[in-house]
Amino acid sequence: MIRVLLVNDARLVRSVMAEWLRREADLRVYDTPWRGAAAMVRAVRPDVCAADLDHTAARGLPPLNELSPPGAGRRPPRLLVLTGADRPALLRRAMEAGALGYVDKKGSPDRLVHGIRRVAAGERFVDDSLGLGFGKAAEMPLTRRELSVLSLAAEGASVAEIAGSLHLSHGTVRNYMAAITRKTGARNRIDAIRISHGEGWL
Repeated sequence: MIRVLLVNDARLVRSVMAEWLRREADLRVYDTPWRGAAAMVRAVRPDVCAADLDHTAARGLPPLNELSPPGAGRRPPRLLVLTGADRPALLRRAMEAGALGYVDKKGSPDRLVHGIRRVAAGERFVDDSLGLGFGKAAEMPLTRRELSVLSLAAEGASVAEIAGSLHLSHGTVRNYMAAITRKTGARNRIDAIRISHGEGWL
């Protein structure tokens, strides 16, 4: 039996996906929004976390590190992510977090089941349709922290709000914004956000 934790902030979508996965005799499926993911990982001890990277209920990039909490004598769950080729920043975040599986959200539901089984066995699984997204992720000039800062800025957060959310000083946030503007070839913060949206980094 493969214990699967489905992480998705859209309650209706998450419920439908969970019920669909429960039809598979070899899967025991649990589901949670992102805010409850860390607690559910500790309680359920899943073999696989299948996480939707478009996490809309919280700001910034998805907290994938919360899906692999440290624990003595326990193997953390293997990570499978659901995303699209048009989200290279999220693909890169998943790669940095050590994800084994990458399922295209626009693909067949059967691909998700196949991916879960492959990842549970310790094998890598990548939908071919995500190839372009991986290429863009490799070319992306911004670091994870810069992306977090820019993502919050794109949502309208002020320097003070970004600093509070990411536990940084105001000066550090300004330095990140200056680096982002330089790396994207933008004229200012607004232009950096526009360019990054166009490239699919946000």
